Formats: sequence, C-alpha cells, structure tokens
Amino acid sequence: MPDEKEHRGRSLVTRREFLKKGGLAGAAIGTAGVFPSLVTRGLAAERDYILIGHPNPSTGAISEFGEVSPWADRRALRAINAKGGIFIQERGKRMPVKVKVADTQSDPVRAGKVATDLILKDKVDMMVVLNTPDTVNPVSKVCDRLQMPCVSGNAPLEAWLTDGPYKWCYHAFWSVNSLSDLFLGMWGQYADRTNKVFGGLWPDDPDGKVWADVFTKKLTGNGYKVVDPGRFQFWNPDFTEIIDLFRKQGVQIIGGVIIPPDWANFWRQSHQDAFFPKMAAISKAMAFPSAVNALEGNLAEGLISELWWSPYHPFKSTMTGETSKTLSAAWEKDTGKQWTMPLGFVYAAFEVALNALQRAKTLNKTKIREALETTDLETLVGRIKFDKKHCSETPLVGGQWMKGTKWPWELGITYNKQHPEIPTTAKMVFPLPH
Repeated sequence: MPDEKEHRGRSLVTRREFLKKGGLAGAAIGTAGVFPSLVTRGLAAERDYILIGHPNPSTGAISEFGEVSPWADRRALRAINAKGGIFIQERGKRMPVKVKVADTQSDPVRAGKVATDLILKDKVDMMVVLNTPDTVNPVSKVCDRLQMPCVSGNAPLEAWLTDGPYKWCYHAFWSVNSLSDLFLGMWGQYADRTNKVFGGLWPDDPDGKVWADVFTKKLTGNGYKVVDPGRFQFWNPDFTEIIDLFRKQGVQIIGGVIIPPDWANFWRQSHQDAFFPKMAAISKAMAFPSAVNALEGNLAEGLISELWWSPYHPFKSTMTGETSKTLSAAWEKDTGKQWTMPLGFVYAAFEVALNALQRAKTLNKTKIREALETTDLETLVGRIKFDKKHCSETPLVGGQWMKGTKWPWELGITYNKQHPEIPTTAKMVFPLPH
C-alpha cells in the first residue's frame, strides 16, 4: 500500500480516502470445485422466484461505478414485478424477479470467486455484471466455464474481448476505437493551436493495455506524436517522473484511463510543478461527480470525458417506458446525489436480461442463452443487438466538466459529431483554465 504521508511536499490522495464503507453484500465466498453437470437443482427448484446474480464493486477503488446498485437494479425490475413477474412455462405461472448483489470489493480475483459462489451456492438463474474489465472479465470467464447466461456492460468492447470468445456471455458498451475517434474529433477542432504531442496515462490493467495499443496506432496515424511512459500500477503516489518526461517531450494533450485517486494525484502534482497541458481527456476517473469534487478548487474545469449516457440522451426503455430524463431525476430525488453514467447502463443490462427471460419463458439455461443471442431491443442506452462476437456497440459523445447551477460541477455535452441525435448542452472550453 502506498505511503499515506505527503511525498516531496505534494498533497496526495490515498487509498483510504477513496475506499467506501460497507461490508459484503451477499453470502460468504466459497471455492467449491464442482462441475456444472454435478450441481443439483437445489434452491433453484424450491424457490418461487427468479434469481439474478449481480457481482458489483460496491467498495474499493472503482466503487463509483457500482454506487448505483442496488437502486437501479430494483427500479429496472419494478414494472415487471408489479405485474407478477415473468411467465415461466414449466411452472405454469408468473414468477417475480429478485437480484442478489455481491460485493467484489473492486478486486478481479474476488469477482471471479463471487460469481462462482452465486452460481454454485445460490443457484442463480442468470447473471448481470458491469463496471470495468476488472469486474466484467473474471465474471464472464466464470459464467462461460459454468454455462451461465450472462449480460454484461460498462467495459470497452476490446478489453472485454481479450478474454473471449464467449458462448454464454453477451456484452453492450462502446469501443476504444470509437473513443479514439471521438477524442481526435474534439482535439481536431483546435489542431492548429497545439503541437499535437500527446502524453498517455495507461496503467497496467486490461483497460490500460488496450488504450495504449489503440490510441498509439490511431494517433500516430493522424500525425500526433505519442509519449508513452509505460504501464504503471494502481495507487501511484508520485507521478514526478512521468510529469518530467511529458514536460521534456513538449506534451500539450493528456489522455488516459486511470482510477480516480491516481488521476487526482497526477493532476494536482502537475499543477504544483507548473505543468499545464492545453487539453486533458480522462476516461474512468472523470466519469463521476465524486471524483471531480475530490480534485477541489478549480482543477476540474474543462476536463474532457466521454459520455456514455446522460439525462439528455434521447432513448427510452421499450420494457418499462422509462426515459433517461425520468431515471436520472428519480435517482437524484431518492438519493440526493447527482446522476452518474452507470445509471443508464445498469438499468439497460436488466432490460436485456428481463427481455430474454420473457422471450425464453423458461429457466432452462440453454434457452435463456438462445434468447440473449437474438436480442434486438431499444433500451435506455440505445439499441442492443448482439453480433457474432456477442457484442453490441453503444453511442459515445464528448463532454467537459464545468461549474454548474444545480451541482458544483456538471458534465456538459460539447461534441456530438458521431451521434448528432444526442444534443449538445454546452460549448467546448479551450485551452484548459489554469
């Protein structure tokens, strides 16, 4: 664990500051080494409800992603359970749907163990998993091995596919290739006002490795110089060497996929060292108001983030009639917290799962998987239809953090060239304020 004292006079964000309180949500984790064919029907045969397993990073470094569960889970199920649930032919009746959330603690190893426990001990009928490759990939691998139909999201397609191909898992999110096009479009509006020297912040995890590969190829192919300091570990207390390298190489644009505490450390240290890039586009860390607020002062102003979902996205659930606007408003009213992007995707993942169960009309795992295969559904994040790799790409627009009216910082949509159906809500700021 990194030293929690200040290093070289810098204000550091420590692991403790970002860890959430809370214990395990779900049963104790077991590692029973049994094969699917040996698992008896057990609880699944006795209970009078459908059970969906939901591994979720409720605590730990990526807990901002998991914050919206179980609120969003319950809301997605609300309409269908109000009608008595889903008709299951072999039971001859409607059965309500319940969700069991199990905390992965933001740990990939634990995510796999949690998924195994949900399948072998809790006898779930289906799995829903989201929130970065650190959660989605290990759970998807377990579901494929144990033949459990699974809906996943909130992890870039390329990163998810690194552990594929999959037979039992189906995934909806955007691609890093599309993200690189989005950022190039945003930066390109001011290409004549920068030296096109880019510095990458890519950690040693599935996201970082994919980002480094895709962005390096795409940027060099479009006339940018890429300065890559190499992969680094999470919870990095001191970015001095990277900042010095960026300064010496003349970096004016920063980009990366980095956890909130690491980005806070980097950005604070950059300003303390008088290193001021003209643009910074940060995935993962800048997706959440809590991470933006943690920067303090005006350090968040103008920071670029991709937007996967917002209250302004013009999509509607064909399952429940919910709109992006009504979902975000309900969240803010019920919790007193600002909307976040995972809201729409958690809701949409359950839309897909419920739709497959409705069409399957059975708890037979193979039939549920076949229903997922033929999904073609309009959801809160757009149309979900899986391709041969079991992927469905969702739209991206670009935004920037600006001082808000309702909330201290608000993420405005400033670029929508690839998806003009999603309206802009603000004008782009260039260069970044300092």
